[in-house]
Amino acid sequence: MLGFGKSGSQVETRPVRRRAFITLFGGAAASSLLPIADLRAQQAAMTRVGIVTIQAPTSPPYAALRQRLRELGYIEGQNLSLYFVNPARQPGGNAEAVQELIRRKVDIVLAIYQPTMATIVAAAPSIPVVMIAVDYDPLALGYVKSLAQPATEVTGLYLQQIDLAKKRVQLLTQALPDAHAATVFWDSLSEDQWRATATAAPAFGLRLAEVELLDQPYNYEKALTQAPPDSRSVVIFPASPVFFRDRERLAEFAVRHKVATVFAFREWVDAGGLLSYGVDFAAMFRRAAEFVDMIAKGDKPANLPVEQPTKFELVINLKTADAIGITISPLILARADAVIE
Repeated sequence: MLGFGKSGSQVETRPVRRRAFITLFGGAAASSLLPIADLRAQQAAMTRVGIVTIQAPTSPPYAALRQRLRELGYIEGQNLSLYFVNPARQPGGNAEAVQELIRRKVDIVLAIYQPTMATIVAAAPSIPVVMIAVDYDPLALGYVKSLAQPATEVTGLYLQQIDLAKKRVQLLTQALPDAHAATVFWDSLSEDQWRATATAAPAFGLRLAEVELLDQPYNYEKALTQAPPDSRSVVIFPASPVFFRDRERLAEFAVRHKVATVFAFREWVDAGGLLSYGVDFAAMFRRAAEFVDMIAKGDKPANLPVEQPTKFELVINLKTADAIGITISPLILARADAVIE
């Protein structure tokens, strides 16, 4: 908007004031198109981000994403649009969800699930993608050429869950030294994590059973009955978007059946799970917001190195331990980064 400053000296003669008025009026007339130009600039500056997710847009990770975007100067409805599409509510699943984002002409896609990545890369390879890869290897699958130099329209964050599987087994056996058997619940998006857990377990004297969850909504009650009786008191849950969505339901299930649970992120423990070891999931989404900002300002994904979290946290819920009647080893409690009491 054109702003007018204060008048000049109060002793100016009338002709001088008149010329000044004409000059200012002429300037205002010449600038009468600026508001339209500004409006067009604002429209051009609108950053449209598409997100395919089965989580609620208000869930903790997306709250962290929104908060960081606000801190970076993005205001929804003014210079930012976030389009959430739930593939579970689309007849065509991920394929139709991605097509919806393409129809909305999004500038950037935030990709969490491997099926979303596969679909967007195939359907619209020119759309920049910020990934939060927690259950797949983007390098092995060819989504990036290298972590340091992606050389594609994909960049973001990559968490190697497979490498954490061994550590979770170790922490479980240390936290519950009397536990010698456990069950792993897994689904199609967490099969690699289940196999890594199974490989690690014998070294720690842990006998594992496994139950694959197939049809949504998952029937956790039935799954527990499918495990051997001596393996039902401890259940390990790999990182899976469905398990994450069901975290409150799983917490209630575990307390009701007196099951000790091990998870990948603290959000499960905040909801009532027993133990988690992994990265700060919300922090990954805050960092993803910064990738969105960099791309929106002109940086090319091909030149933005893929980042890998290096800080991991052990979180324990003592309220849940009391509720299911178990005692956590004091040595593990002393090592915990956070204890919920």
